[in-house]
Amino acid sequence: MQDQLYREIILEHWKNPHNYGVIPDADIDVVDVNELCGDSIRITMEIKNNKIEHIMFSSEGCAISKASASMLTDLVHKKAVSDVKKITPENFLELLEIELTPARTKCALLSYSILQNAIK
Repeated sequence: MQDQLYREIILEHWKNPHNYGVIPDADIDVVDVNELCGDSIRITMEIKNNKIEHIMFSSEGCAISKASASMLTDLVHKKAVSDVKKITPENFLELLEIELTPARTKCALLSYSILQNAIK
């Protein structure tokens, strides 16, 4: 039953993603593609006083990649860049609270990888 609840959370973020869209004239605008499955995610951000003041994403791809991007934007919004850099892939995957196959793990981590590379 618990696993079903988490699947519903993933489906909710997929159907009604948070922070979906593009920030015009963003400070950071990055796109990447998971070559394995074709998922594509674009993340745009405004950084002020070393904080992620505003973050949005757009995507083409599976429910896991879109839902995880939605959940990631919720997680890092208004956080200090230094704190976001400390989030590990394992920390982020725990947020999803479901078991993933290796292929689905790559889908779930696409937005995470894009974000971490953008704020290096």
